[in-house]
Amino acid sequence: MKGTLWCLHGAVGMAADWQGLSLPGWAVKRVDLWRFLDCCAMSMEEFGRALNTEARAEQGPKVLVGYSMGARLGLHALLQGGPWEAAVLIGPHPGLEQEADRVARREADAEWASHALSGDWRDFLDRWESQPVLGGSSFPADRALLSARRREVARSFIDWSLGAQLPLWDRLGEIRCPVLWCAGERDAKFRELAERAVPRLPQGELWLAPGSGHRVPWEAPAAFREKLGEFLERVAG
Repeated sequence: MKGTLWCLHGAVGMAADWQGLSLPGWAVKRVDLWRFLDCCAMSMEEFGRALNTEARAEQGPKVLVGYSMGARLGLHALLQGGPWEAAVLIGPHPGLEQEADRVARREADAEWASHALSGDWRDFLDRWESQPVLGGSSFPADRALLSARRREVARSFIDWSLGAQLPLWDRLGEIRCPVLWCAGERDAKFRELAERAVPRLPQGELWLAPGSGHRVPWEAPAAFREKLGEFLERVAG
């Protein structure tokens, strides 16, 4: 066994989203992010420390794989060192640079939190999935099952809001391990962020998934697995 892929799902996501991911020689650990918010509030910095502590307690090489919100949380773990041989980040946002933009995002996310906590769950899911950035794609796991975690989902819109995140642009150079930064070819916003972020990484590599939107591992699964395998063979094989 070469090591373990620690996979972090996105907002309104599930650990089960990663069930289709397999790579010869690698174990896959599908991390349930909601358990970190089970009891109380947790900042992104606190999450990074908690994840690194868990990872250090397990044997063997480890690679962090994060999608969207999970990739943003992964950045916080990477910036605190951690036991990571490499990282694969799909569609993260290093942060909003203007305070007015962060305020507006916190306000918008507070509305999402309220709807997730006390609104009609199906309506909440429909609204979430109809966002233009998601492009009408979907996950195989049933989001109706997440209703049991609606308190934690709501809390994530507050604690892990992009508006609560300080800009990380000037700190990307602190990440020492190899990083494969992925974006969908059709995902204009996150492609632009990726093209700006990767040159700041000491060992950064940009990959644009052909024909894909934001949800790269699920919109282009074969291409993603091939690129993931090729990257890991070079940097952590």
